[in-house]
Amino acid sequence: MLTKKQLDLLEFIHKRVQRDGVPPSFDEMKEALDLRSKSGIHRLITALEERGFIRRLAHRARAIEVVKLPEALGGKPGGPKLSVIDGDRPDSRPAAARPLEEVHALELPVMGRIAAGVPIEAIAEVSHHVAVPGAMVSGKGEHYALEVKGDSMIEAGINSGDIVIIRETSVADNGDIVVALVEDQEATLKRFYRRGASIALEAANPAYETRVLPSDMVKVQGKLVGLIRTY
Repeated sequence: MLTKKQLDLLEFIHKRVQRDGVPPSFDEMKEALDLRSKSGIHRLITALEERGFIRRLAHRARAIEVVKLPEALGGKPGGPKLSVIDGDRPDSRPAAARPLEEVHALELPVMGRIAAGVPIEAIAEVSHHVAVPGAMVSGKGEHYALEVKGDSMIEAGINSGDIVIIRETSVADNGDIVVALVEDQEATLKRFYRRGASIALEAANPAYETRVLPSDMVKVQGKLVGLIRTY
């Protein structure tokens, strides 16, 4: 049995991964649950892990696996696990409703590198292809992949060398991780925030400052929907 705070945190993690493709940071969890310190989040995370609802994975930034959901959040006792590690984005249907024959992989073009740090020149040529789970690209629109270069998004679980899966779109909501084209020549991967007539491109690393630019200098090229990492 979960306390209200534990249930609220589990629901927040689950919904954020469905929306963004990556788990929320501890700061975001603290703010969402209106707690004064991160220590309270650590205690809740530990309690959820001890009760078998989540699992933390070592050596990965913000890696949390939701093993099961309680009935209050639509889960079934003993049902199949729902994986939400880093960039895995579950299908919108319950896992139990997905026949195994529907699980498949697709090949996406890797359109060069994207900067997770200081913006680099945009690259629009296919360097190679990568196979991704079909469920990761189940949304509407075209998809493509980019190789990450830099460390400005490490607190979002995105490391240099990772392959990010992007759904093409020209619109974004505040907090979305997007591919942003700056002045039609520099591409970067950042969190998107609209501030009046300006756009803020925010890193997930305190070593990098938030860039605030006039809205006509920034074009959204796509939103993050998944991540692939090799070791």
